[in-house]
Amino acid sequence: MSTIGFIGLGRMGKGMASNLQRKGFALMVLDINPAPVAELVALGAQAAQGVAQIARECGIVITMLPTAVEVEQVALGADGVFAHAQPGTLLMDMSTIDPLATDRLSAAAQAKGHTLVDAPVGRLAEHADRGESLFMVGASDADFARVKPLLDAMGTTTYHCGPVGTGQRTKLVNNYVAITLTQVNSEAIALSQRFGLDLTKTLAVLLGTSANNGQLRMNFANKVLQGDTAPGFTIDLAHKDLSLILGAAHAARVPMPVAAAVFESYSQARANGCGGNDFSAMADAVCDLLKIPRARVPKGWKPA
Repeated sequence: MSTIGFIGLGRMGKGMASNLQRKGFALMVLDINPAPVAELVALGAQAAQGVAQIARECGIVITMLPTAVEVEQVALGADGVFAHAQPGTLLMDMSTIDPLATDRLSAAAQAKGHTLVDAPVGRLAEHADRGESLFMVGASDADFARVKPLLDAMGTTTYHCGPVGTGQRTKLVNNYVAITLTQVNSEAIALSQRFGLDLTKTLAVLLGTSANNGQLRMNFANKVLQGDTAPGFTIDLAHKDLSLILGAAHAARVPMPVAAAVFESYSQARANGCGGNDFSAMADAVCDLLKIPRARVPKGWKPA
C-alpha cells in the first residue's frame, strides 16, 4: 500500500488522520505543532521532515489547514508539493478556503501534471474523532474513485458534488446555514432568558416544531448549554468562513444581508475575547452582551 501524506493535524485533522492510520493506511504526517505528530507516530505513522519529503514519497497528499494562505504555500511554495511531487500526484485539500483559490490550485496542479480534489469537511470535531465526518467533494470521476476509500475511512457520508471547486462552494452554502442558525439560536435563547422562561420547556417547544434545527439539537445541547465551550469549531473559524461566504457571494453578485449582520455579531464576540471558544458559545456572547445569566440546562438533561 502506498503511503498517504497528511499535512495539518489540528482539531479536525488529527482525528481524521488517526482514523486513516487505525484503518490500515500508511501515513506520513506533518504539522507545525509536534504534539499531534507524536500522537500519530505512536499509532504507527511516520513523521515527515518537511513538505518536500511528503511530496516526493506520497502519491496522495492531504491538506487540512486553516486558510488559503497556508494551503497555497504548502502546494505552490519552492519547497511545496507541486515542486517536488512525482507526476500524477493527487492533492486532496480538505480545508475550507476561498473557492477561487481552489480554482487556482487546480490550474497549477494540471500545469505540473498533477490533479486536485477539494473535499471540505462537514459535521464537528467530535465526529472527526469517531470517523463520522461528512465530505463534500469536487473531483473528476477518476480522482473521486481514487480518494473514496480514504474518505470512507474518515467518515460515514460522502457527496460527490461535481468537478473541482464544487466541494468548496457547497461547503460555503452549508456553513452559511449552520453559522447563521447558531446566531439565531443564541438570540432566541437570550430572549427566553430575558423573558424569564424555563429553558428546558422552551427548548422542548423549539425542538418539537419547525423551529427545530441540528445546531440546537446537537451542538447546543451537548456544548454551550452544558457549560462546555471547549473548541470543536471556534468562533474565530466561523468568522473566517463568514468572510469567505461574503467574498464568494459578492464575486457572484449575490446580496447576503443576513450573512453580513451575523458576520458583525461574530466580530463583536471576537473583540470581546471569545474567538477561541466553540461557536456554540455565541449563546454566551449574546447573554453577556445583554448582561443576563448564561443559559444552562440542568445536569443530565437531554433533548427529547
